[in-house]
Amino acid sequence: MSTIETIISGVGSYLPDNVVTNDDLAKKVDTSDEWIKSRSGIGQRHFAADEQATSDLAYEASWKALEQAGLKPHDIGLIIVATVTPDRTFPSTAVYVQQKLGVPPGIAFDVSAACAGFMYAMNIAHNFISTGQIKHALIIGAEKLSCFLDWEDRSTCVLFGDGAGAMVLSGEGPRTSRRPRGVLATYLSSDGRLADHLYADGGPSTTGTVGQVRMNGKEVFRNAVQEISGAVFEVTELAKVSRHEIDWFVPHQANIRIIESCAKKLELDSNKVIVTIDKHANTSSASIPLALDEGIRDGRIKRGELLVFAALGGGLAWGSALVRY
Repeated sequence: MSTIETIISGVGSYLPDNVVTNDDLAKKVDTSDEWIKSRSGIGQRHFAADEQATSDLAYEASWKALEQAGLKPHDIGLIIVATVTPDRTFPSTAVYVQQKLGVPPGIAFDVSAACAGFMYAMNIAHNFISTGQIKHALIIGAEKLSCFLDWEDRSTCVLFGDGAGAMVLSGEGPRTSRRPRGVLATYLSSDGRLADHLYADGGPSTTGTVGQVRMNGKEVFRNAVQEISGAVFEVTELAKVSRHEIDWFVPHQANIRIIESCAKKLELDSNKVIVTIDKHANTSSASIPLALDEGIRDGRIKRGELLVFAALGGGLAWGSALVRY
């Protein structure tokens, strides 16, 4: 067992200036504020400007995370960007973040697991750190989802927003406390048989286009409640920690009814759940770090508390992480 602890040393977030309310959308889509809120809990979302790329959103969030961690770009040995809206098909968005931040040569790549992408990035970075390969990793969930929504499909276009959240993970050790800190356990899974429930209907090798978001809402809802809550059970069991010890549940922000159903299944009080979907909408891989940063900045989440993150997205892919912040 590794004696190196993977701690969260800094968190940052960025939301574009353009706030789009449900009433704003109702002017271009056959919908209403009541219709959207009753089905999703969303009241507004942020949309990036035309000239803003995903790497620009990631850059802004990353600087804030670095500042909170007290680190400089040259301290970072690994950058992972979780995104389904990369700047280009290749190279990775991570290398553009590396370029913009001025991070020296090192490891940089993207992961594509849709809304579960940040969980995948966190797991990968934790393994790099716990094996002693790097000291500090910058992981980012960043999305410009507004660029490939179908404005004729009101069942999907009203659900998403743009934004970025970043986290600096750092290795510390050997452990001196009897109570482990940082990342205690992670869990990942996916099931390709369910891929057609949530996907983009384009791709370089199939259509030569980016495509647009397509979703079977009923099946996504059912699987999300089952697999997100299941992922929390899995990760607490791996860490040999009771879920009743959890101080904060920070779930992917896809739908308020999914979040509430998961909390009920996990027997977690609603006061222990961080909810930002009303203000951010579904920002895919960015939603968990955005929610975490808000919880830290407003003083709810404090050092030493036990946090659990969990998400499900296209793939279908899902995952979780248990962290002593």
